Formats: sequence, structure tokens, C-alpha cells
Amino acid sequence: MYSERIRLASLRDRIVDAAAAAALIEDGMTVGISGFGCAGDAKAVPFALAERAQHEPVRISLVTGASIGNGLDKLLAESGALARRMPFQADAALRKAINAGQVMFVDQHLSETVEQMRSHQLKRPDIAVIEAVAITEEGHIVPTASVGNSASLALFADQVIVEISLRYGTDLEGLHDIYIPADRPGRAPIPLVSPDQRIGTTAIPVDPARIAAIVISDYRDSPSTVQPADAETQAIADHLIGFFASEVEAGRLPRNLGPLQVGVGSIANAVMAGLIDAPFENLCMYSEVLQDSTFELFDAGKLDFASGSAIVLSAARGAQVFGDFARYKERLVLRPQEISNHPEVSRRLGIIGINTALEFDLYGNVNSTHVGGTRMMNGIGGSGDFARSAHTSIFVTKSIAKDGAISSVVPMVGHVDHTEHDVDILVTEQGLADLRGLAPRERARAIIDNCVHPDYRAALEDYFARACGRGGQTPHLLGEALSWHLNLEERGHMLATR
Repeated sequence: MYSERIRLASLRDRIVDAAAAAALIEDGMTVGISGFGCAGDAKAVPFALAERAQHEPVRISLVTGASIGNGLDKLLAESGALARRMPFQADAALRKAINAGQVMFVDQHLSETVEQMRSHQLKRPDIAVIEAVAITEEGHIVPTASVGNSASLALFADQVIVEISLRYGTDLEGLHDIYIPADRPGRAPIPLVSPDQRIGTTAIPVDPARIAAIVISDYRDSPSTVQPADAETQAIADHLIGFFASEVEAGRLPRNLGPLQVGVGSIANAVMAGLIDAPFENLCMYSEVLQDSTFELFDAGKLDFASGSAIVLSAARGAQVFGDFARYKERLVLRPQEISNHPEVSRRLGIIGINTALEFDLYGNVNSTHVGGTRMMNGIGGSGDFARSAHTSIFVTKSIAKDGAISSVVPMVGHVDHTEHDVDILVTEQGLADLRGLAPRERARAIIDNCVHPDYRAALEDYFARACGRGGQTPHLLGEALSWHLNLEERGHMLATR
């Protein structure tokens, strides 16, 4: 039984149920779990662990690739199983526990987690739980719809639990490109010079002696919840497409724009979908998460190739793509996230990086993570990996939120994830500010003129004029710089007069 899925016969006697596998996880352990953006996450064992944690004390440090689906972060947080979590999450219940100080959250650039494990700056996993399509004749692990940190977590862990997912066909084998950088010093350059190049193996080369248990799983990945474009996201997409057209006209971008990296979310997905009707051909992607828009561009004949670390789709699109996977397979590759997000590679390839901001300020500093400067939203994800190394670093957001109570453009951000030095282009539905080559006062003028919602423009003009009267290379009124955030906290609106 399961001979096609577990091709090394000596491993078949290690099949156990999820509860027995979860029993291998002890209180205080560091546990690595596969998953990136709700794709390819281990499911059966974490469910069993959350159930066990409701009846006995077991608290772990959990390391994943990024967010995990099926409400697992919620269940693990509410059961008390999580003491520490890294490097990214997107669950409301876990977010509440993090902001209450009940779970210690380590927010990291997604390219750095396993790199720090490799050099023993972070503790390596005691156990890794990896979802797989199959185990090869050599005992190597074939991932499902994501790679994320799975390869290095499996290689670093003392023991590995493999969840064989029956929800994916074995036709996913060959999709992955597992390349692991050597230790430093003496590491050679990553030999990747084109998004469609393969430089590694198609499975994770784990010593089968370290596979402690195999669990058969029938859980589905959580579908993407990305919303269709609305008037504001469509306007953002239109501004960006106009910018790309002008860059091509000026000779600063090739006609295929160069490799595109797009963050997760409705705005970024709308920007990509907007390229279907744009005058660009032979597009390629070198990104993290491949969303619905990736496959819409394939179907429209606009996209030639897409490299990522995970495939995260809506229910309908997922059924279509994985039901006819041969149609796309040769134009796709999934890599470990330290390769998909590696600054060395993105600088070499000339990435166009499009990521989402919570807010940005007059001078182009971007907050991607903290609401009101203190409350964690999801985490920095991969945006920092790409922002500094991209050919062009772009951040997008709607200009207002909460029915106008919040302006996404403020005098000073409450938390800085991306400094003004790493930000080239800012876009809201109001317009686009090109900050390249501008001094701080010039950047402020471009942002006010192009990105601010009309309800907030006069207030920001007033602040900037008075700050300039005070002087400085980057003019600020320190006594007022965060007053909009204080107004929101105390009065429910950023403008004190409302």
C-alpha cells in the first residue's frame, strides 16, 4: 500500500497516525513545519499537537516558511502550544496573542531564517514536519505546493516527520528546484542567472535514517482569500502600468519589463492582473508566492515563465490549475525561499519589486508591519529581501483606510521597515510618486502632490511647510510628527478636527 508514494520500501513500516507522530514532539522543542503562504503546510501532525496541548503542557518554538493555513496558527496559539513563532504569520488569533505578549514573535526577512540556523545563530529544529507528494527510492522528500524553508528545516532537524498528502498528484514531482547554499566562508556564488534556470535537485536529499515517522494526510491547502480588484486597486494598477510604459519608452526597462516580484495580497494581485491588457509581452516572474494572476497571465499568453517558492490559489483557480497541471508545469519552478528571496540573485536578475505598505511618510519611509507603530499585523515577509536589492523598488497601498479615519500617508511612520533609501516608487489610487534621485524635500513634494488623499492633503501641506520653516535636511516637527497616530488612538480619526 502507498508504494507509489513511498518508493523506499524500508520506510513503509514507519507509517503511523498523526497522534503517534505528534507524540514525538516534546515540551520545549523547536519544531520546523513546512508551509509558505498557506500552501504546502504540514497539517495532520500540527492538528494532533494542538489537540494534545489542550490536555497536557507542551509549548514549542515554531518555525515555518511563512504563514500556514487551515487555522493551524489559531489552534496552536489558543491551545497554548506556541511559546515562540517565526518568521511570519497572518492569523488574527495568533496576532492577538503576539500583541498581548503571550507568544514571542520573531519577525524576520524570509531569506534569513535558515541562513541563521546554518551558522548556528538560531537553534536548529529538534523535529521537522514536512508535507510531501512522495518519498523517492533514495528516501528523499518531494514537496507539495511550496518549498519555503522545508528543505533546510528537514536537513537541520534531528528527526523528520513526513506527511504524505493524497490531495496532490504525483505529477508535481519535477516541479521543485532544491538548491542549498554551502557554509561560509568559501561559499561559491549562487549559479542562477535566469529565472527559468534549474540549479538543484527535484527532491530534498534527506538521510532516510532520520525519517522517524510517516503520516498519510488527506487535508487540503487553505484557498487564497485575495479579493477581486476594486476601483482603488485598479487605479493603482493603472498608475503602475503607465509608469512601466514610460520606463520602456525611455529605455530604462526592456519591453518585457524584466523579472517581476509581487507581494501577496489583493493590491499586488490586481497589479499583475492588470498586465493582461497592458502592452507588454514575454513577461517572467521571479517571486515568492504565485497567485491567481500568475495563471491568468499564463492563460492570456503574456507570461513565459514563473519562479516562486509557493503556489497559493483561490479554490476555483486551484482546482483548475492542479486539475490540468501538465499545462503549466514546464513553465514553473518552486525554490527554497532563501533562493527565491536571496538579495544576491535579485540584484543580479534586476528584479522589479512590487510590495504592499501599511503606511508611508513624507520622505518615503515605509511601515509594512505595525499598526499604530506597536501592534504587529503579519510581519515583514519578503519585502525587505527585495526592496534593497531590486532594480526598482515599488510600494503600493490605498491612500486611506477605515472609511477615511486613517491616512496611509503620514508625517512620520510609527514604525520603519523600509527606509527611504530602499524605496524608489510609491503608488496609491491617487497617483504615483517617483522618488529616484530626489532629496528629502523633493520627495515630500512628490508624495504630497501625487499620493495623498484630498481629505488629508491640506493638513500634510501645513505640516510640511511649518517643518521646512524649522529647517533641516529632513524637516520634521518632532512634537507633532506622530500626532496623527495619537489622534487616531485617542479620537478615532487621524485629524484632530474631525
